[in-house]
Amino acid sequence: MNIGDKIPEILGFDANGREVKAADFAGKKLVIYFYPKDNTPGCTAEACSLTEGYDALRKAGYEIVGVSKDSAASHLKFAAKYALPFTLIADTDTALNQAFGVWKEKKMCGRTYMGTVRTTFVTDEAGVITHIITKVNTKDAANQILAL
Repeated sequence: MNIGDKIPEILGFDANGREVKAADFAGKKLVIYFYPKDNTPGCTAEACSLTEGYDALRKAGYEIVGVSKDSAASHLKFAAKYALPFTLIADTDTALNQAFGVWKEKKMCGRTYMGTVRTTFVTDEAGVITHIITKVNTKDAANQILAL
């Protein structure tokens, strides 16, 4: 997905098995942040930054949705452990990762594998992408969004 594209209507299923749709956020700006894995240092820092800045983000008109390929059960534990106030989508088949173009080949320790490239998409009230953050500051993610 690129700036100017409208996000898909069906986003996936949250940790409680509820279908999440773009229409659920109609009239609000939406932050969809893709992250590699629950309970890892960078992903935890990003989720906590968004939690700490949640009230300011909401006052600025944003709703937040996190997406990773972790299971619903993993998301439930992650959200409970860090008191995350926003929706997490369990994209176990990576369909949403692929639709947004963040499921890519990665390399670590000489190993090549497919994984999520940490990326944040911001939409307007009509679900059209207005900003894409590819260099996410995990420790200051909320302020990075608020500065847009």
